[in-house]
Amino acid sequence: MALRTERGAAAGVVLVTLDRPAKLNAIDLETAGELASLWRELRYDESVRAAVLTGAGTRAFCTGIDRGAEVPQPPSPYAVDDPLLRIGPKANDLWKPVIAAVEGMACGGAFYLLGEAEFVVASREATFFDPHTTYGMVSAYEAIAMAQRMPYGEVARMSLMGTAERVSAERAYAVGLVSEVTEPGGAVAAALRSAAVIAGYPTDAVQGTVRAVWSAKEAARTQAMAQAPALIALGNLPPDRQAELFGARGASGVPRVR
Repeated sequence: MALRTERGAAAGVVLVTLDRPAKLNAIDLETAGELASLWRELRYDESVRAAVLTGAGTRAFCTGIDRGAEVPQPPSPYAVDDPLLRIGPKANDLWKPVIAAVEGMACGGAFYLLGEAEFVVASREATFFDPHTTYGMVSAYEAIAMAQRMPYGEVARMSLMGTAERVSAERAYAVGLVSEVTEPGGAVAAALRSAAVIAGYPTDAVQGTVRAVWSAKEAARTQAMAQAPALIALGNLPPDRQAELFGARGASGVPRVR
């Protein structure tokens, strides 16, 4: 299993951990399936009223899709399968609040998860970046997700700078991506404290509030995401060229943190 769940951390709260630390908690097809199944399961679990999502270890919350994952694609140019589109709670019709607790790196496909969390708590040592353009890929779904949380210029800069620059937890807090910054190792505990408070309130009112807040941005998000497949198909380099660029990573030196 690529996920761990713990239900005793706080009353009414489940702690969900991406448990692939050796892969920097990158998501393979198995993990994607487990996440979708878990969110659907939690819809029916009346003992759970809030969730905290984190990654195992301190190096990374999640680094997106596992580069070793082979994703079968339909032969039609009008259909593209993206396994990460179903990994978030909202994609699985879960309206119980989810708080993300970030230690280390959160990049690329991690934004599918952060984009569907109610808010983000991050360690002071956490960093956020989007590597797509560096490796010849369009940042579409990730940029759209972050555009719901960050000012336009900040999203554009992070999406376009690729691996050359990382957004610090302090900067992420300043622009609204992160709601609380903790000392190293403290993100999960802080997120659990908030989740315990929320879980103590009447759950129907909480879920209705989650749905109301989400609906405020859903129309624009849905329209933007409808354009994403075409932008990706037109702008992505062929997979073998992407792999060449990924294999040459690190040649440009250490990324700047801001």
